[in-house]
Amino acid sequence: MSGAPHDDRSSTPPGGGRSVSPGSGIRPAAPAELPAIGELARAALTLDAPEAPRLVTRLADPPEGRDWAALVTPGLDGVVFVSVSATEGVGHVDLLAVHPSAQGHGTGRALVAAAEGWLRERGAREVRLAGNPPCYAWPGIDVRYTPAVCLAESLGYERYRTAWNMTADLTGYPRGGAQGGEDLDRLASAGVAVHSAPAGERSEVIAFVREHWNDAWAWEVAQAAGCHYATRQGEILGFAAWGARPTWFGPMGTAEAARGLGVGGVLLRRCLEEQAAAGQRTTQIGWVGPVRFYAKAVGARVERVFWLYRRSLA
Repeated sequence: MSGAPHDDRSSTPPGGGRSVSPGSGIRPAAPAELPAIGELARAALTLDAPEAPRLVTRLADPPEGRDWAALVTPGLDGVVFVSVSATEGVGHVDLLAVHPSAQGHGTGRALVAAAEGWLRERGAREVRLAGNPPCYAWPGIDVRYTPAVCLAESLGYERYRTAWNMTADLTGYPRGGAQGGEDLDRLASAGVAVHSAPAGERSEVIAFVREHWNDAWAWEVAQAAGCHYATRQGEILGFAAWGARPTWFGPMGTAEAARGLGVGGVLLRRCLEEQAAAGQRTTQIGWVGPVRFYAKAVGARVERVFWLYRRSLA
C-alpha cells in the first residue's frame, strides 16, 4: 500500500510555501506535480525504478504533524524530499533524484544546499542523509548509487552508520490458502492462535505495538498492506506487517512471553505468503537487526547495504 497524494485542489504546496534558496529557482513542489515527480524518480533511481513513483507518493503522505517539503528545480528535472526529525535539532534528506539529462551539472549539489537551507529555517543543527522513520524511502544511501556517495562525501558529510536489507525469495510460496499447517498445529497445542488483521480492524494490534515498541512502528502497522498477529487467552503475543514501506516486509515483533514458541517465524511466513499472492517474486526485509533469524526462518540473504551520513549545520 502507498499513501495518497495531497489534494490537487490545495493552493498550499508541501512545506508551507516558504521561499527556498533565493536566486536558485528551487522551490516547493505543488501537489499537482507529484505524478511528474514520480516519473522523474523512476528515471533517476535506476535500482528502484519500478517502485519509485510509489515512494514519492508514500513520502508525500507522512505521519500527521511531520514538517516536510518536496523541493524541485525550475524545469522539474531534480527533486529533494526533506523533513524534520522527531529528534530535536535533526533534519533529514529523504530522497534526492536528478533526471539523467540533468546530471553532472551541479543540480544535486544545489538541491542538497536548498534542503539544508530549508532545515536551517526550522532550527535544525544537523542534517542526515538517512531515513526518517516511520515514513522513509531507504535507511540511507545504497552503496551502489556511487554518484550519491561521492556527492555526500564531497559536501563534507560523515558516514556514521551502516544498515542493510535482506532479500527473501517468494517464488516457492503458494498463491492461495495458508501454508505451515504443522506450525499452526504446534502453536495451537500451546494455546496460541494466529489471526489476520485487515485494514481498519487493527486498533488492538496498534495499541500493542505502541505499548511494547514505539509510535513509529504503530504508524507503520496502521499503514501496512497486510498484518498478522498471534494471541493466547485473548492476549496479543506478537505481530508482523508488510507494505507500510511499499513492497517491503516489516515491522515485526514478539512479546517476551512469546519467545521460544516460534510465533515470529509463523507470522513472518504468513506475510510473505500474502506478498507472493500480490505478485511479488521477492521482498526486502528492511533495516534488519536479527540477520540470523531471517536467514534461518526463510532463507533470506543480506543484499542491499546502506551508508548513513550526517553533517553539522552550525
